[in-house]
Amino acid sequence: MKNKSNPQSQAAPTRETLPMQMEVKIHSLSTSGNVLANASVTLNGCFAVRGVKVINSDSGPFVSMPSYKGRDGYKDVCFPCTREFHQQFSDTVVAAYRQELSQLPQRQQETSQQEQETFPAPTMTM
Repeated sequence: MKNKSNPQSQAAPTRETLPMQMEVKIHSLSTSGNVLANASVTLNGCFAVRGVKVINSDSGPFVSMPSYKGRDGYKDVCFPCTREFHQQFSDTVVAAYRQELSQLPQRQQETSQQEQETFPAPTMTM
C-alpha cells in the first residue's frame, strides 16, 4: 500500500542561506557610451561568471548578465534566482564599477608620470 501523506502536514523545505562572498574584477572601464564596463564575478571563490556588463541607463548604471540571442530575443546564460541575491549581486558589481571609476584620475596621473620617466623630454642643443 502506498503511503499517502497529507500535503498540509508536510512542512515546506527550508533553505539555509549562506553568506555569499563576491570578488568583482572590472575590465575595460569606460565613462561614456552604453557599456560602461565589463566585469568578472567570482562567487565564494569557486564559481566564476564572465561577461557581466555594467550598462548606462537614464536611472543610472545597471548590471546585465551574460546572454545569447535566441528566437524570442536575448536570454540570460546565468542569473540570480532570488530577488534578494539579484539586488546583492547588482549592488556589488555597481559598487566595484564606481570604485574603479573613482580611481581613474589617479591611475591616469600615474600613467602620465610613468610615461614622462620612461621618455624624458627632448633637450635642445646648439
